[in-house]
Amino acid sequence: MSQILRVRHFATGKPLAVGLAAGRVTTVTDTADSPDGWIAPAFFDIQINGGSGVGFTNPTLQCENVAAVANICLAHGIGGFCPTVITAGFDTQVHAFSTLRTAAEQDPQLAERIPAFHLEGPYICPDDGPRGAHPKAHARNPDWDEFRKLQDAAGGRIRLVTLAPERPGALPFIDQLTAAGVVVSIGHTAATAAQIADAVKAGAKLSTHLGNGCHATLPRHDNYIWEQLANDSLTASLIADGHHLPPAVLKSFIRGKQSKRVILTCDAGTFAGSPPGVYSDWGTEVEVLPGGKIVLRGTPYLAGSGVFTDVCVSGAIRHGGVGLSEAIQMASVRPRALLGLPVPAVLVGSRGPFVLFDWQPGEDVRVRQVVG
Repeated sequence: MSQILRVRHFATGKPLAVGLAAGRVTTVTDTADSPDGWIAPAFFDIQINGGSGVGFTNPTLQCENVAAVANICLAHGIGGFCPTVITAGFDTQVHAFSTLRTAAEQDPQLAERIPAFHLEGPYICPDDGPRGAHPKAHARNPDWDEFRKLQDAAGGRIRLVTLAPERPGALPFIDQLTAAGVVVSIGHTAATAAQIADAVKAGAKLSTHLGNGCHATLPRHDNYIWEQLANDSLTASLIADGHHLPPAVLKSFIRGKQSKRVILTCDAGTFAGSPPGVYSDWGTEVEVLPGGKIVLRGTPYLAGSGVFTDVCVSGAIRHGGVGLSEAIQMASVRPRALLGLPVPAVLVGSRGPFVLFDWQPGEDVRVRQVVG
């Protein structure tokens, strides 16, 4: 089935007539017709933990649950994402990755939408604050044999690992991951400046949700946030949902990284998109507050995000000091490039997916649909 889209290009603002057939761009021509919305590469989020009551780190996860979350993501302009498995017992993580693998193998379209998996923990700092919502009982030291078993369960699809570089054995573990083509990210950490520098030398490339998964108070100068922000070898993922980072911090981080080293993630939690209330996630009680903020019940600690990537794109534009084109780069182009995945482009011969959306200055991005 072919179609002609009369749209405005996200980067240039030019009105175009874009022909699509079988998921590929067949024609791109200038047009005098009034554009009906905007076109951009569909969002790709490197950290989706679940949504609407489904969590991927779940001992009873089923393939249909994976497809349900992928469909929720699609409605928010997310054409691809990394299903994220967090700190848990080994058997639970094996089950999660095995189910994700089976879901991808059974459905080629779903496989295209979840081409890479993210292991966030268990090799993280066990302290309150840096640990975030991850269960302390399962935080442990890096173990290559254990990781290989998880990778086998995932069918080789684990392409991103978040860890704390101060854990014993972390540096040789980073070496091994890097040699295996897995992107290493620093996160949920209390590392010193030297430990962060050593992790980068070993191959770490990313900071996971910089500014979150941290102690509530830190030394004003000598701390792991500044060290990661200042390191030009690290890209930073940021959660621009309006809750995880205050506007001034978000803008400062984007400026500090010069935006070209920023990736937007929503870090959608199990109960993203759920109405306000108290929920239980396998023994952990979380509360969804009005406005979508999710916390561990009775604490100030965030437990993932209650929104999806489209909200974070709007947040970056509204509060991060960037324009539409730059925000789309952060949410669509750079995460794919980080993982070595193909990047859709509005060019003849390029393959989607693309997101169609409405936007004008001062307003939020409103997703219409994902095509291609």
